[in-house]
Amino acid sequence: MGARSTTAEVLRGIDLTGKLAIVTGGYSGIGLETTRALAGAHVVVPARRRAVAQEAVAGIHGVEVDELDLSDLESVRGFAERFIASGRSIDLLINNAGIMASPETRVGPGWEAQFATNHLGHYALVNRLWPVIAQGGARVVTVSSNGHQFSGIHWGDVQFEHGYDKWQAYGQAKTANALFAVQLDVLGRDAGVRAFSVHPGAIATQLGRHVSREEMLAAGWIDEDGNPANAGFKTPAQGAATQVWAATSPQLAGMGGVYCEDCDIAEPAGDGELTGGVRTYATDPGQAARLWRLSAELTGVDAFAATV
Repeated sequence: MGARSTTAEVLRGIDLTGKLAIVTGGYSGIGLETTRALAGAHVVVPARRRAVAQEAVAGIHGVEVDELDLSDLESVRGFAERFIASGRSIDLLINNAGIMASPETRVGPGWEAQFATNHLGHYALVNRLWPVIAQGGARVVTVSSNGHQFSGIHWGDVQFEHGYDKWQAYGQAKTANALFAVQLDVLGRDAGVRAFSVHPGAIATQLGRHVSREEMLAAGWIDEDGNPANAGFKTPAQGAATQVWAATSPQLAGMGGVYCEDCDIAEPAGDGELTGGVRTYATDPGQAARLWRLSAELTGVDAFAATV
């Protein structure tokens, strides 16, 4: 397996019959590819735009859509309560939904939207669903990005109240995704739950809707005519492969808390912006535990309060 592997290739020989998977944002971009790939299981797609999601997944066998807005903790609570009430357990949970490089936006009690949506919403979701995650001994995969290399956690100003930079905020949120997986794996492994974070690669999807044409040109993503210009970009099926691999591969049995890319465990990152690999601050156990405490304080949710 490698950078050009597809979801079909990583699932070859793996039987998902009888499994239940939840894929946040599983109705667009690599999330939709993930839903298609996991259709041998029963897939639940929680979606902020429920009608759009239902249309997108129509015709994919074994998929149900429910409502979830990750930027709204009451919506997270509602989804979790409905799911738990259904009496089912979870085998695979892929925290795929997210936003990137958005204009300064405040949600909830004034939280910065990228940190709130990409990290705090998923943090609250996993903690609310913990009884049925533990019951299934699930794998939990959280989609990070090599964009984590833009920034570690801004411990002195997590909500960017003293000057907003959309790429620094995105970098912080993606670092938070990686650190979340580190600490969840520590807390969950005794229940048979293992956690991973992944960099899916560069893929042309609607995730980049807040990136201007000028920024895309400067980054070499597109040419003057608006056509893709970076040969390193993956197809959606290739981009979804690493999260599907992390969720299902027997190669990862007995492992967890690692950052993956190109259907493998990533090496430490080299110098420079957006190199391959993972920065040490994104897998640091001390920072992971600190972020968990902060997230619990902000959301008021912690399924491991006694353990912590």
